[in-house]
Amino acid sequence: MRNHGFLDVTIIYMSQSPSSSPTSLGTSSVGRLLVQYSLPAIIASVATSLYNIVDSIFIGQGVGPFAISGLAITFPLMNLVIGFCTLIAVGGATISSIFLGQRNVMRATEVVNTVMALCLIHAAVFGTLTYIYLDPILKLFGATEQTLPYAREFMRVIVIGTPVSYVFIGLNNIMRATGYPRKAMYSALMSVGVNIILAPIFIFKLDWGIAGAAWATMCGQTVALVWVLCHFLSKKSYVHFDLRAGFFSSALLKRIYAIGLSPFLMNCCACLVVVFINKSLLDYAVGDGNMAVGAYGILNRTTMFFVMIVFGVTQGMQPILGYNFGAGNWDRVKETLKKGIWIGVAITMVGWVVTESFPDLLSRMFTNDPTIIEIARTGYRVYFIVYPVVGAQIVIQNYFQSIGKPKMSILLSLTRQLIFLLPLLWILPPRIGVTGVWAAMSGSDMLAFILALVIVIVNTRHLNRKFKNETSVATSVKA
Repeated sequence: MRNHGFLDVTIIYMSQSPSSSPTSLGTSSVGRLLVQYSLPAIIASVATSLYNIVDSIFIGQGVGPFAISGLAITFPLMNLVIGFCTLIAVGGATISSIFLGQRNVMRATEVVNTVMALCLIHAAVFGTLTYIYLDPILKLFGATEQTLPYAREFMRVIVIGTPVSYVFIGLNNIMRATGYPRKAMYSALMSVGVNIILAPIFIFKLDWGIAGAAWATMCGQTVALVWVLCHFLSKKSYVHFDLRAGFFSSALLKRIYAIGLSPFLMNCCACLVVVFINKSLLDYAVGDGNMAVGAYGILNRTTMFFVMIVFGVTQGMQPILGYNFGAGNWDRVKETLKKGIWIGVAITMVGWVVTESFPDLLSRMFTNDPTIIEIARTGYRVYFIVYPVVGAQIVIQNYFQSIGKPKMSILLSLTRQLIFLLPLLWILPPRIGVTGVWAAMSGSDMLAFILALVIVIVNTRHLNRKFKNETSVATSVKA
């Protein structure tokens, strides 16, 4: 995934509602389970991506084209911000759900205590260092004399607010993982709602510029954080703060960081890729490269909207796949995978139709600058040409994660956002300019899809034989 925004990237155990039984994962209709488990995750994912879209629209319309280009420059740094948070949040959410599955509430409570403390420590260390060296970091990521002031103004607010962001994201993931997916969804919607209300006030009425968008985001997360803290402070919650459970045990810290390392590395890779994309756009654009970077920012906001919906589907698939794979229900695993792939393709197919049909309309949501609109038009045409297969690639990538093959999942993720993309960025832009950047992105998507398809077919045939043999052995034993 090219994770270029302030995303709540998670590995989630979508706990069932109190009214349902875990055994229903092995008996209920797969289609019904996908709706039950995916819908809250989709809504929360879409709400998160709306942060990026709303900020970009108000910044582009209220501040100007250089501001939206400056915002695009902040994408890699935002990935690092999220990376150091998901390093804790993902591991904490996964481990807390495992402890609950073992009926060990005290250890799950220890996870909550530890995640809270680690979020504050990471925010203090990373936030302080980033604030001190903010200008050199932004210049490294492609900021120019025209875009640096905007990128700096936006990121200063975001960096100051990292304690709020980290604690909110970390605890919200645990709230979802410990049996409250709807409450976690509500907190995400709450933060977006406040952001949408305050952003135009701060930008247009109070004339705070690009910083107004950042302050609106932080206000939204602060309100949502209060909601999440109230949940964990209440003794009515199944898992809540309790100092008697302790925190910072060495074994627990190792497990949290070990599990969180995978998404952390993926965010770091995404950060690296954006640096190369921005550099290519600045080097090979005809005219002002800042406008090309701004166009890329618009394309990124659009693609991530649809990608986040697909991620909501994969989050809903995870418990279904994991339960049935562990139970040996191979036919249900295959059915879940097939349905997930078709749903993923349908979602990104809609994205392709929308971007092919209304490229200029989408761009005008963010800016009225004719140069950016023209560059983005070509970007939409070229980059989104293979977009329908992106949904399938993401589903397959997460499928391997769900059945306990994280190394395969990481490989498939890296092929799309790093291994195939960087060579294409080195080959194509020098020959065909900015169009080569868009072509490199679509080319890496197609190559990553082909590889994912080959791997999943080979793996499925292998597992078909494995489960068939196990069934034969079991039948012989019974006889």
